[in-house]
Amino acid sequence: MISDLTTWQITLPIALAAAVIGYLLGSIPFGLLLTRAAGLGDVRSIGSGNIGATNVLRTGNKKLAAATLLLDALKASAAAWIVGYFFGYEAALIAGFFAFIGHLFPVWIGFKGGKGVATYIGTLLGVAPLMVLAFAAIWLAVAFITRYSSLSALVAMLVIPVALWILGAEKVAAVMAVMTVISYWKHKENIARLMRGAESKIGAKG
Repeated sequence: MISDLTTWQITLPIALAAAVIGYLLGSIPFGLLLTRAAGLGDVRSIGSGNIGATNVLRTGNKKLAAATLLLDALKASAAAWIVGYFFGYEAALIAGFFAFIGHLFPVWIGFKGGKGVATYIGTLLGVAPLMVLAFAAIWLAVAFITRYSSLSALVAMLVIPVALWILGAEKVAAVMAVMTVISYWKHKENIARLMRGAESKIGAKG
């Protein structure tokens, strides 16, 4: 398994092209664009200040939040699908990873983006689509038990790389594991609130 993980067939020019395409697609700030187009101002001025679907939901517009979630996921999927079609699976992995990075650190708005859950799911959809069902099942189970959206995502992102590794998908497991670590860092404030018991629960007001 380790030998497969450390043996990549992709050439450096193709890897760089995949990274650039993925980053540019991932850095499209749909949350910001959609809220501005809807006349709701700059989503970065409310709530957590990020551009993800959770913060868009704080505008009170559920449809806009759902559209943000969908587009943030699909930009990572599209990066993996497009690059993978032309250059193969390893290139798709790289494109999906850098779409995730682009969402977290978009060059267009000062490298201050979202927390990566939607683009994490979108990357999974692009490179290991059946695992999206596993992610959803884990998220729903944890959410049902705890009522914490952030904890549900954190648990799902922890389990997915392990499951992929057990199933023999070493390369995608390694990529998703790195994404998990980065997303945990972006969720550090949520984690701190969870530890204090101060994190907002699903459906909580205020």
